[in-house]
Amino acid sequence: MEAFITIATFDYIHEIEILKHRLDQEGLQYYFENEIMSSIAPMYSTALGGIKLKIHPNDFETVKSILQELKYNNNLKIV
Repeated sequence: MEAFITIATFDYIHEIEILKHRLDQEGLQYYFENEIMSSIAPMYSTALGGIKLKIHPNDFETVKSILQELKYNNNLKIV
């Protein structure tokens, strides 16, 4: 997991739920740094630098397109 890079940061735990399903559908390796702490104590999310989506560098373009899809072309937008 040391080679994983941060591609996006989110403020709230609800913002990542749909994204998790899309990443799983594609079979991508990922994890969300600070996810558990943000679900336990949401006010710490900002202090920790947000919930960071970490991915393998080889998946960068695929994940980037998924993020764009959820942001612009879908009714299930990430806030």
